[in-house]
Amino acid sequence: MAFAKQTNVDEVAAQSEVKRLMDLDTTPWYKRPNLRRLYCCLLPAVLGCEMTSGYDGSILNGLQAVQPWLDYFHNPQKALLGLITAAFSIGAFAALPIVPLVNDRVGRKHSITIGSAIIVLGAVLQTASVNLAMFLVARILLGVGIPFCIGGASQLIAELTYPRHSAVLNGLFNESWYVGAIIAAGVTLGTYSRSDDWAWRIPSLLQLLPSVLQLTFIWFIPESPRWLVSRDRSEEALEILIKYHAEGDRDSALVAAEFAEIQSTVRAELEGSKRRWIELFETPGNRRRTFIAACVGLFSQWSGNGLVSYYLAKVLATVGITDKKVQNQVNLGLTCWNLVTGCTSAFLTKVLRRRTQYLIAFIGMTVVFACWTGASADYAKTKNEQAAGAVVAMIFVYYMFYTIMHPLTYIYITEVFPFVIRAKGVGLTQTFSRGASAFNQFVNPIGLQNITWKYYIVYVVWLAIEATIIFFVYPETKGPSLEELSRLFEDKNPLTKGHMDLERGASIDEKPVTTMEEVSKL
Repeated sequence: MAFAKQTNVDEVAAQSEVKRLMDLDTTPWYKRPNLRRLYCCLLPAVLGCEMTSGYDGSILNGLQAVQPWLDYFHNPQKALLGLITAAFSIGAFAALPIVPLVNDRVGRKHSITIGSAIIVLGAVLQTASVNLAMFLVARILLGVGIPFCIGGASQLIAELTYPRHSAVLNGLFNESWYVGAIIAAGVTLGTYSRSDDWAWRIPSLLQLLPSVLQLTFIWFIPESPRWLVSRDRSEEALEILIKYHAEGDRDSALVAAEFAEIQSTVRAELEGSKRRWIELFETPGNRRRTFIAACVGLFSQWSGNGLVSYYLAKVLATVGITDKKVQNQVNLGLTCWNLVTGCTSAFLTKVLRRRTQYLIAFIGMTVVFACWTGASADYAKTKNEQAAGAVVAMIFVYYMFYTIMHPLTYIYITEVFPFVIRAKGVGLTQTFSRGASAFNQFVNPIGLQNITWKYYIVYVVWLAIEATIIFFVYPETKGPSLEELSRLFEDKNPLTKGHMDLERGASIDEKPVTTMEEVSKL
């Protein structure tokens, strides 16, 4: 599938025309009634995906400081605690092979519906758990539902929203993880002092709320125009673009050019594709995409964040902070901090290039994690309270850098992969993310308990390796439309080209597609 090499002059002209027309359109989204209405329904319909994931991460942190939960399940430690925590990721990992198939078959919108229904069922079972086996099954079921939601939502945002807004919205989508984490941290802080089982059953029950929110609002938003074109429903796709990208103006030059770009590119991709997993490895361009998808998934979990996301209580215990209330307070404060820095970073995507944002984050995390390790070593030797305070401070600074890259996960993947294999690309990223998360969640409590602060050295070394891979492998993707970016990896040197070369279409003298009459002739 040499997508770039099959692009003809008319298509390139249409692609460059989309960017030119978007640059001329300066009306903000909140002054467009249809677009404003779309976003007001879209956000609650998609944000629950990452909210559920964030809630799960934080609730396990909180429950480890809830005595009734520890008593009910006989104070799980080491491998058993790792298995309980990893069950969520194990469920997600098991579901991922069929997620892209469902996503392409039923659409982005109803992939969210399926996932949300599964999560509601899992939350009810977790609340009603009478033994550890039932609790584990419920957590696996919660994990099964989450990739359907995330896969559908991340692509729906990229493919449905106004092109200028998609990066920020996808960034905020990823940062909604912390909204769920804050709710879980607050709920467990409010219930940890109860002496009955509802100290952990209440937080478990409330895990269904984000999915209920999605199931409520999903019916008020349209399907992805790109998916509709792929299913031979082009007229519906065009009507959606006219309504939301042009506020009902059927003579919009932008919509004409945008629709021509989508239709021609999706058709070309479908003609050259059998839509099989093997296509991810058949061309040099797709192999580059596949490697980056694996890296994005792995790096999102193997950067030290798993230690704090699921085992903050144990990390704090290594520097003498063992009071349950203090641990829950730090957990709540950290998740609030992460929401602020994460949302700020989502808006940075409008200013910073993707490579720049990634490198700032990973180099910063490497340096801070080394300082964190040093402070932990000092406390282990001296029991110095200042060293303990430095560790807490380093955790907050570390997460400032982590949240700089966090919004990019699905922005970058939806930009790197063309439509025809985008669902597989997102699925591949989630596969590596959930696999890495499951491994970390199982191994981290063992490492922390057996070698305490020395376990951090592994992450310092790995973070340095991640930063090096990003510097030499990741190309720039900021600027061009999704259809233009399908050509990026067919270039022999994607690191030095990409952003500027993808805009060369502007110099082509062919007449661009700018009217509905011309669209009808495609």
